[in-house]
Amino acid sequence: MQARVLLVSSEAVPLVKTGGLADVITALAVSLRKCNIDASILMPGYAAAIVNAANAATEPLTPIALLRPLPGGPARLLQGTMPGTDVPVLLLDTERFSQRRANPYIDQSGQEFCDNAICFADLAHAAVAICAGETSLPAPHVVHANDWHAGLIPFLLKTAGLHHIGSMLTIHNLAFQGNYSFDLAAQLGLANLPGDSMASLEYWGKISYLKAGIQHADCVTTVSETYAAEILTPRFGYGMEGVLNARRHVLRAIPNGIDSDVWDPQNDPLTTSSFEIGKMRGKTLCKCDLQSMFGLLPVDPFAPVVGIGSRMSHQKMADVVLEALPAILNRHERMQLVVLGCGERSYEEGFLDLARRYPGRVGVHIGYDERRAHALHAGSDMLLHPSRFEPFGLTPLYAMRYGTIPIASRVGGLTDTIVDAGMHGAAVAGASGVLFDGEHAQDMEAAVERAFDLHRDRATWQTMQRNAMETNFDWPTSAAAYIDAYKNIAAGEAKAAFRTVLPATTSAAASAEMQADMQSA
Repeated sequence: MQARVLLVSSEAVPLVKTGGLADVITALAVSLRKCNIDASILMPGYAAAIVNAANAATEPLTPIALLRPLPGGPARLLQGTMPGTDVPVLLLDTERFSQRRANPYIDQSGQEFCDNAICFADLAHAAVAICAGETSLPAPHVVHANDWHAGLIPFLLKTAGLHHIGSMLTIHNLAFQGNYSFDLAAQLGLANLPGDSMASLEYWGKISYLKAGIQHADCVTTVSETYAAEILTPRFGYGMEGVLNARRHVLRAIPNGIDSDVWDPQNDPLTTSSFEIGKMRGKTLCKCDLQSMFGLLPVDPFAPVVGIGSRMSHQKMADVVLEALPAILNRHERMQLVVLGCGERSYEEGFLDLARRYPGRVGVHIGYDERRAHALHAGSDMLLHPSRFEPFGLTPLYAMRYGTIPIASRVGGLTDTIVDAGMHGAAVAGASGVLFDGEHAQDMEAAVERAFDLHRDRATWQTMQRNAMETNFDWPTSAAAYIDAYKNIAAGEAKAAFRTVLPATTSAAASAEMQADMQSA
């Protein structure tokens, strides 16, 4: 019997992406299928997702009927294949999801869509319908829910009596919780459930999708060891630390991976030139391409280029970045800056204003573009990546693959993946970046100054680049840890099916060690 896993997410590349979650979902599914697990993805049928899937398909998407009504009204599933992979994808096609355009979560004014609660309740009910055999699809052995958008799934599985299907919730960002009024319970398909069941969803007088997942999932994971410990504390727990501590016995830390085939400086079709350790001339050509792409003048291979590729949000310290950058730019007259991202309107305007104030030295692109993202990582000398909290931090790993040195906050997964050079004196052995503490402009400025000091020492900088490019965070190790977790929560014969495909790596032991650390945290 082949083990089956249904990954449920609000986004996945290349159909829809707003952040690292989309990269993780598809890469994990691909890795699981390489381990002979029948992994598929269920996600919303946004207009762009349906168009992108249909355009990439050699055959039309296959409609699949749902035998139960969803809270939001009529719906169907469209089955296809994730472009560029062999991963089956199921798109939940509803009128509400089809109306989502540029951003799947917020409108053009930056406000959350008023029907998000119903939309993502539909996603959860659709997943449970598949598990209950109410479609022509085979039921999965494990449902892997991701973030609050899929948080209702473990709760609905339990209340439907589907205890034979294992459920996992992965927290990619605890700050986003999906908290909605109890007055919506009937509209969300949560009416007429036992009172004690509904009480387990209550969070400060509201229904919390994320709490539903934490309370009822057979296994709760998050994406780095440090973040797993941080979320048990009031500083990083966002009010959920009590619930998480109560369920810490099911909490695992499984670090993310990156797709080293996609982010490969030796063979990247999205960059202008290739390069590798010891043969870095191509990085200089990539820098010139980046400068031209963002309108920087002069196109100077010796000018230090700092890149920012991030959501423009409070979490990513966009307010501090905007406060700190003028002083940094004024201090380093040859420095150039490229910014790629989108987010809160006020921050977007702040970066665009910075480009107007420093013409030729600051280039800004609002939005996300894969070509520009690869160009930024390949062509920049440094990546500025501050964060008030960071569950994992994929962007610095992408940059490190291309010898671009991250300047990042000492929080969450950034602490686990970047070896800090230290703030004074010679860089420590194995250094691959600069980490800093604090959330003030002067903290960031000091870290940037430290990076510039290191950059002036050619031998030190080349050593750091080598260290960064040798950092290995491939998916097979992470996938093995997920398989080990699936095995533990699967029922009956499915448990044996997961056991037989567990890759021969040390990840199971590493996962057990992580869990032991969590118990003693």
